[in-house]
Amino acid sequence: MKKVLALVLAVAMIASALVLTGCGKDGGKDGGKDSEKTYIIYSDNAFAPFEYLDTDTNEYVGVDMEIMKAVAEDQGIKYEMHNEGFDPAMGAVQAGQADGMIAGMSIKEERKKTFDFSEPYFEDGQVFVGKKGTTMEDLKGKTVAAKTSTVGGEYAESVKDQYGFTINYYEGSDNMYQAVLAGTDVACVEDFSVIGYAIKSGKVDLEMITTEPANVLGYGFAVKKGENAELLEKFNAGLKAIKDNGKLKEILAKYGY
Repeated sequence: MKKVLALVLAVAMIASALVLTGCGKDGGKDGGKDSEKTYIIYSDNAFAPFEYLDTDTNEYVGVDMEIMKAVAEDQGIKYEMHNEGFDPAMGAVQAGQADGMIAGMSIKEERKKTFDFSEPYFEDGQVFVGKKGTTMEDLKGKTVAAKTSTVGGEYAESVKDQYGFTINYYEGSDNMYQAVLAGTDVACVEDFSVIGYAIKSGKVDLEMITTEPANVLGYGFAVKKGENAELLEKFNAGLKAIKDNGKLKEILAKYGY
C-alpha cells in the first residue's frame, strides 16, 4: 500500500511540474532552474522584406528576422523561430503555444485587448495595388484581395462601401498578388513598404493604385496580454540598444529603408 501511495504522489508531482512549465523550453543538460530558457517565437512566412524564405539557403530572412537576432544577441536571449504565417502566429501566442511573435504586426488598440506590445520599431500604412493602369474607379463592382486578420483587411472593410467593391481574403501576401495577376481580384490592399519592396525587386508585376499610405501605425513585437513580461522587457531594452548603436538603422538600410 505504501509503495502504491508513493507512486501516486510521484506522478502527481511530475504532473504539477509540467503544468507550471511555460511554452518556452529549458536548456542545459539537467533542465533545472539554473538552465537557460529558450523562448518560442512565431512569425509570418511570406511578408518580404520583413520575413521571407531565401531559396538559396532555405532559411527565413528579413527585417524582423534580423531585428530579433540583434535584440537577442544584445540581451542574451535564446529563442527558436517558427515561420508559420501571420494568422497562425497570432493564434499560437493567444493559445500559449508561443512566447511571442514578430511579424510586421501593427500596434492598434483592438489588438491591445489580447496582446502586450513592445515599443514600435517601424511604421507603415496601406495602399491599393493592381495591374498597371488600374484606377480606384475600376474597383467598383469588383473584388479586392486582402490578407486575413490584418490591418490591411480592416482598412479594406472600412472603405469598401465608398468604392463599391467586395473582399476576398487570403492567408498570405503572395496569394493576394497571384489573385490580382490572374484576374481573380482587380486589386489588393498591402502595406506600402512591403509592396514597394516587391515591385522594386521585380518580384511582382504590379503597381500602386494609391501611393499615399493610409492608416499608418507602428510595428511591434507582441506577447500574450499579461504574460511574458520579462521577455517583453528584454525586447524593449534590446530594441533601445540597437536604436542607440545604429544597428536598427543598418538593418533597415539593408532592405532599402
